[in-house]
Amino acid sequence: MESEAPVRSEDYALTSKLQWLALLLTPGVGAGRARKLVEHFGGIGRLFAASLTELEAFGLPAAAAQSIGLGKSLELASAEYDHAREAGASVVVPGDASYPKKLLEIYDPPLALYVKGDSEILDKSGVSVVGTRHPSPYGVSMAERLSCDLAARGLIIFSGMARGIDTAAHRGALKAHGRTVAIWGTGIDVVYPKENQKIADEILASGGAVISEFPLGTFPAPQNFPVRNRIISGISLGVLVIEAAEYSGTRVTARCALEQGREVFAVPGNVTNKNSWGPNTLIKQGAALVATWEDVWEELPAEVRLSLTPPEQPAAADQGTASLFAAAELPPSEKRVLALLHVDESVHIDQIVERLNAYLSSSEIFEALFELELSGRIRALPGKYYVKTM
Repeated sequence: MESEAPVRSEDYALTSKLQWLALLLTPGVGAGRARKLVEHFGGIGRLFAASLTELEAFGLPAAAAQSIGLGKSLELASAEYDHAREAGASVVVPGDASYPKKLLEIYDPPLALYVKGDSEILDKSGVSVVGTRHPSPYGVSMAERLSCDLAARGLIIFSGMARGIDTAAHRGALKAHGRTVAIWGTGIDVVYPKENQKIADEILASGGAVISEFPLGTFPAPQNFPVRNRIISGISLGVLVIEAAEYSGTRVTARCALEQGREVFAVPGNVTNKNSWGPNTLIKQGAALVATWEDVWEELPAEVRLSLTPPEQPAAADQGTASLFAAAELPPSEKRVLALLHVDESVHIDQIVERLNAYLSSSEIFEALFELELSGRIRALPGKYYVKTM
């Protein structure tokens, strides 16, 4: 009689992947309960080999026990896995080489991660940048500049791709030609917000990644985002907070970071701005105050700093230096307009015209604004407001 063929390693890996995915799709089983289940049965394989009686004896809800015990969860996982591949995503689970090791350190690591892009960068050293969805011009500028500077030095920038600070962080990393990872609170096939489709495409094109623990088709339900935040903090070396109100998701992320033993950094803000409450309070409680990239860099472990790009000539610093020298060559009209603008406060076009009407005509002012925006020295905001870039 012929001997039984040995189980190929790739077959075993796929079986394990489907079992973890099945656990994710089982109703009534969250990340915390799933961890206890796997520990109780001595591994994911033994869990799915358990009888219905053994599953019910553990205390699983009847629907969950039946879904696992009768094979329904595995059927769902097989179909989901195929749909994920059709959507251009891979699935990584605990035990996979590309599963982020830092996430295995947290209390409730995701049972599975859907990944679009390069899954290998998920385990590389990085910093999460988070903040309000309604930032000031100062907040946007700081998020872009710090993310740009840190990405230029080889750090991965993690964020949630929400409106506001998150989007600015991803944009800053891309400006430095660095890599960034977006952690979504929706299915990997549901872009949210929709206007960020372009930046999602740019993240993937630049060698970054988009990840989610939510099944395909999951819509942006409010309860998803606090759950997602533990991944944003857990996957990184530390969390950098830039503008956050007293009651916000950013506060949840910062609390998760502290519980997970991650560093917490914060950019101080104007005390009269409600969005400064979060970072200023964190600083009072011991978070590292951040004004430049060096403040983050100095707090990183020595072995991490040594493994990253040497900081002699980062892209963002080069751009800043170049713009300072270029400013001396500006025409007088552009110099006057630029002198009126600020990094942390927007100025309306009417105020600019009113203050300069003794020196420049309206057409000269409009031309100067156009040239300054074209050169990247200023940014136009909705409502005909302008702000100086850093």
